[in-house]
Amino acid sequence: MRYLSEIGAAWRPLLAATLGMGTGMSIIGTVTSAIAPSLVADAGWSKAQFAMTGMLGMLTALSMPFIGRLADLFGVKLTALIGIVAMPLTMLGFSLIGGSFEAYLAIFIFQSIICVTTTATVYTRLVVQHIEHARGLGLAIVACGPALFAAIGGPVINEFVEAHGWSATYRMLALFTVLTGIVVFLLIPGGRAHAALVTAPKRRARDDYPEIFGERAFWILFGAMYLCNLPLTLILVQLKMLVLDQGISGEGASIMFTALAVGMLLGRFVTGVALDRFAPQVVSFVMLALPGLGLFVLASNWDAPAVVTAAIFSLGFAVGAEGDILAFLVARHFRTRIYSSVLGLLTGVCSLAAASGAALLSWTLARTGSFDTFLVTVGTSVFAGALLLLMLRKGPQVEEALGEPVPA
Repeated sequence: MRYLSEIGAAWRPLLAATLGMGTGMSIIGTVTSAIAPSLVADAGWSKAQFAMTGMLGMLTALSMPFIGRLADLFGVKLTALIGIVAMPLTMLGFSLIGGSFEAYLAIFIFQSIICVTTTATVYTRLVVQHIEHARGLGLAIVACGPALFAAIGGPVINEFVEAHGWSATYRMLALFTVLTGIVVFLLIPGGRAHAALVTAPKRRARDDYPEIFGERAFWILFGAMYLCNLPLTLILVQLKMLVLDQGISGEGASIMFTALAVGMLLGRFVTGVALDRFAPQVVSFVMLALPGLGLFVLASNWDAPAVVTAAIFSLGFAVGAEGDILAFLVARHFRTRIYSSVLGLLTGVCSLAAASGAALLSWTLARTGSFDTFLVTVGTSVFAGALLLLMLRKGPQVEEALGEPVPA
């Protein structure tokens, strides 16, 4: 009862974080994957040229540590407001580019830097602050926001693009993010807890970062997250192009979006509950090794619709699990006061990996015209990254006098 009652007592921060995640920067992969084929064809861009945009994720990698630091210093409400305002503006901007690749890049750069204040680095802090015993489940609920959007919004956007075109779709999304952003901002708890955080004496970066970089767990997570996120650009941005390359029809691509989203949802909840009950490093290894199998299957000659659907489902399951795993492990090994600073650094690593993967994908597509070489390469890297997580130390969290977790 205590396990579930803690979730019920924290309904407001959970709802705010879940809706914020489900309508913030985390949806861009689903949106771009659905819109990209029409946009690329209409604008006359090549697949390799468009794949290069994924390299701009390096800008996100650079901005994430600063975003995490802002959340630690000023709280979720003020930090998230930046992206809540910026997100609709970027959607409207995309609708007005008229097929200009340079304009698309400029808006994409702005979005990659500013709108990351609406990601897990900021919103999962609400879970860490308000939930302790059911933290894995709470993180799973919050992480379901993007998955729910992908399950419902992915097919809707796909059909809307087919019926009205990419420009009208971006305008519709601009209105959608305005409305949801207002609701999220009003739901984020403020009051005395927020005021205490904002007015409290600020710790200096030179005090906190040596502690972070001196922790063995940080470097294990650094390596694991980089290796496991190399295929991320393929899964979240190039999915429709990938399944079309597998011989799946445009209508069949909608089923793949659903398979990906359902896999993400199940991955969130199964992983969240498992993290609360079993050895986190073992759970993390099992869940993050899964997409390696799916990537190898997609690189094979097994291209029957059922097989491709199962492979896409496995990729979604692992993507869902990863968001829960990273936030849980950071909260387990580091103090709450530096939670977002650590998560920002490691999320930046994930963005850097996605950008590296995009560069590798563009290079392999330009030379082979096929996804297969990329699929085999990143499938191997995923297995290697999952193995690294087994090196994390075992044992329960140790609590400080202030009630914050310290490194195990």
